[in-house]
Amino acid sequence: MSPMPKLRRVAMLSVHTSPLEQPGTGDAGGLNVYVAEVSKELARRGIEVEIFTRMTAGDMPLQTELAPGVHVRNVIAGPFEGLAKEDLPGQLCAFAQGVMRAEAARPEGWYDLVHSHYWLSGQVGWLAADRWHVPLVHTMHTMARVKNAQMAEGDTPEPLGREIGETQVVEAADRLVANTTGEAGELIDLYAADHRKVRVVSPGVDLELFTPGDMAEARAQVGLPLDAQVLLFVGRIQPLKAPDVLLKAAAQLLSRRPDLREKLVVVVLGGPSGSGLSKPRLLHELAQQLGIDAQVRFVPPVDRATLAQWYRAADLVAVPSYSESFGLVAVEAQACGTPVVAAAVGGLPFAVGDGGLLIEGHEAADWSAGLESLLSDTDYRKLLSHNAVQHASQFSWAATTDRLLEVYSEATAVRTSPPVPPIENVPHLSIVPDMLTL
Repeated sequence: MSPMPKLRRVAMLSVHTSPLEQPGTGDAGGLNVYVAEVSKELARRGIEVEIFTRMTAGDMPLQTELAPGVHVRNVIAGPFEGLAKEDLPGQLCAFAQGVMRAEAARPEGWYDLVHSHYWLSGQVGWLAADRWHVPLVHTMHTMARVKNAQMAEGDTPEPLGREIGETQVVEAADRLVANTTGEAGELIDLYAADHRKVRVVSPGVDLELFTPGDMAEARAQVGLPLDAQVLLFVGRIQPLKAPDVLLKAAAQLLSRRPDLREKLVVVVLGGPSGSGLSKPRLLHELAQQLGIDAQVRFVPPVDRATLAQWYRAADLVAVPSYSESFGLVAVEAQACGTPVVAAAVGGLPFAVGDGGLLIEGHEAADWSAGLESLLSDTDYRKLLSHNAVQHASQFSWAATTDRLLEVYSEATAVRTSPPVPPIENVPHLSIVPDMLTL
């Protein structure tokens, strides 16, 4: 068998959100960080990356350099502003045309592989990979059937059209990348994914940026009292992320422990997103109704270096989401030495490990009891802090990229050497349903 051709260029597709956007508001979150960090790692290894995303402002350049070897192409597809993520399926044809036009201006065979992120990108990636005769690797990040099965009360279910679109992408992709073995199982069970195509590759964390640091210094920088007891929520403000659970739990905690009223600070760091955009003041109103508006601070999204200081300034970071494919916030917080209290859903048990406390369900009473137990036990928090740093050290974007390159190589082999070789003959890769990781 002839040796596999060297991977030179990857087309990375992120239709609905750009890696240049600030995570924590709108549709920007862990996916943005993932695309940016993996692309930079690929470039460090000599692989050029072009990230295609939708242009959302008229003054944006058509192309921007994110890092040496990584360029972001802003594709014109529909009105620049005013389109919600739910409106974007109607713009996929326009987006695909922009991607095709960019490739047509290159020499034949310019891209070696397409890696699409989220189902909207998968639809375009399906067309691009087929037209260019290159492999399609797809990462879901979130799935409609999972979200609909774990909805917050009053939230809006994902439409049937998304479920159909996801099913098509699952069938079309040469390889499907899941963040955890649990997500791999969901792909197989809920979408009938071929288990031979599913690979588990965990996201990473920037271990040079997110590091333990001095709490007093961090609190001084972000404007928190040195003697406060700080609970921190980081993420987009929408029902799925459940920041209301943290506020309700804090209110119950203060009703039992009025002595904490002068010291407790609950920080909600993020901006409205998704269904939360229709009621951007709802969480503020909830804090007032609960009588804890004096204890709650709302902080807009911040840059990554400042975010690391917020993690270091907190006693605990709360991740009460109803659904998470992984939980990047949890690992970032732990890398800074801050224990995490998280819902036992999706990928969070894997992301948290022994560096925090998992809570079953979303009842405020259970969350209040869990928060109180940790705030009252300094020694246990110190142990969790130590465990958190050790646990987070397992995750890095370099390791993520190492594993992705193996998946890319395997996907390329499938495309260039039909029929598909026996999967057990491919070294260093495991398959699901054995639920083994790379």
